[in-house]
Amino acid sequence: MIVPTRIWEYVASSLLIVLAPGPSVLFIIARAISWGRKTALFTVLGNAIGTLILSVLVAVGLGPILQRSDIAYATVQWGGGAYLVYLGIDAIRHRHVHAASMSAKGELQPSALTTMRQGLWVALLNPKILVFNAAVLPQFIDRDRGQVTGQLLLLGMLFALMCLVCDGSWGLLAGTARDWLATDAGRLVKLRTIGGCVMITLGVLVIGAAIRHLAG
Repeated sequence: MIVPTRIWEYVASSLLIVLAPGPSVLFIIARAISWGRKTALFTVLGNAIGTLILSVLVAVGLGPILQRSDIAYATVQWGGGAYLVYLGIDAIRHRHVHAASMSAKGELQPSALTTMRQGLWVALLNPKILVFNAAVLPQFIDRDRGQVTGQLLLLGMLFALMCLVCDGSWGLLAGTARDWLATDAGRLVKLRTIGGCVMITLGVLVIGAAIRHLAG
C-alpha cells in the first residue's frame, strides 16, 4: 500500500478536527457525565467503529472518481469546506442548547451493547466525520502515485484510530470530572464554542486549498 508523502500534515490536521468538541465528542462527554468512564469508553468504541465504516465507504466510493476527475476533486473540497463552516456556525449558535441537553441526567444506565450501538449511530450520522473523510482527507493523497482508494483507506484507518484514542481521553477526563462539568453549563458552552471555531477555520482552509488546486 502506498503511503502518502504528506501523511504527517494529515495527522496534524486530523488531530485538530478530532480534538475539537463536535457532535461525537459532546455525546461522549454527555455519557461520561451521566454514567461515568466505563459507559463513555464503550461509547467511544462504537463511535470509532462507525467512523471506520464511513472511512471505508468514502474510500471505495470516491477513490476511483477522485483519481480521474480534477473537477470532482475540487467540487468535493468546496462542498466539504462550506459545510464545515456551516457546522461551525451552527455549533456556536446553538451552544447553549447543546450544553443544557448535556447536563441532563438519564434514568437507567444503558448496557455495554446498547452504548456501543448508540456511539456507532452517532458516528454514522455525524456530518463532521463524513465531511472530513469526503473533503479534507482527499487533499492529502498523492494522485500521481496511484492506488487512491488504498491511500484513502489508510488515512481513514488512521483517522478512526485517532478518534479512538482522543475521544477515549475525552471520555476518561469527563468521567473523572463529571461533577465539576455538570454543575456549570458555562464550561460546556465554552467547549462547544471552541469546537465551532475550529470547524470554521478548517472549512476556510479547505476552500482555500480547492481554489489553489483549480488555479494551478
